[in-house]
Parts: sequence; structure tokens; C-alpha cells
Amino acid sequence: MDEGNVIAFRNPEAGIEDPLTELLRTGAERLLHQAVEHELEEFLGRFAGQVDAQDRTAVVRNEHLPAREVLTGIGPVKVRVPKMRSRTGTPVVFRSALVPPYVRKAKSVEAAQPLQRANKVARQTNVSMRSPDQRRR
Repeated sequence: MDEGNVIAFRNPEAGIEDPLTELLRTGAERLLHQAVEHELEEFLGRFAGQVDAQDRTAVVRNEHLPAREVLTGIGPVKVRVPKMRSRTGTPVVFRSALVPPYVRKAKSVEAAQPLQRANKVARQTNVSMRSPDQRRR
């Protein structure tokens, strides 16, 4: 048998390679990073005048939390949230309003899931979830 006509199939679990979607996802990651950094700068601004006993800035940046993915409408977007440290012993915690600690899905994705489940059930039972006006189209 001639192996020259063998076609390699893509792994469906790897996802479809789409340059436009990848560009959008990369842009979303960059934009989210900038927004979280801006939140952090505002947070640090609250502690700008505070110093410790050795006359050093009291609240400083301390690396990042582990990177995680947040599922959005354009696919998963990687997020890294910075950590804070207080040199005075007073606990200081930075919580991003855009990316709260345990968020794994964007609100738009969470809002769409019940409708997706209902449509899946409707397809299995052969009942349409669309309004009568939409069924005629």
C-alpha cells in the first residue's frame, strides 16, 4: 500500500487553529494584563505614604499568583494576578475586581450555559426552544 496518500487528521482535543481567534485571544490577554496592572497601581497608591521601621516602602509587590485560564467567549485566556506583601506585618491582600480569586469563566459564558443545556435537551427530545417567530425562519 502506498503511504503517500495518507492524510493526518488534526486532534479534535487540540482545538482548531485559527489565526484570527488566536490574535483576539492574545490581545485579550494583553488588555487584561494591563487592566490588572492598573488596578494594582491604584491599590499601591493607597499605601504610597506608608513606610516601615527601616524607612522602606511598607507595601510592595511580591511576584504573581499561579497563572490560570479564564474561559471567555473567544476561548480560554491566561491570567496572572500579582501578589502583595507588607513589610510591617499587617496583612495586605490585593483582589482584582476584574479577575476575582476563584473565577474560571467569564459572566457571559456562565449566562449562556443554561440556554445551551436547554437547547441540548430540546435537541435530544426533538423540541425547539426557539420562539414561534424564530422557528419559521
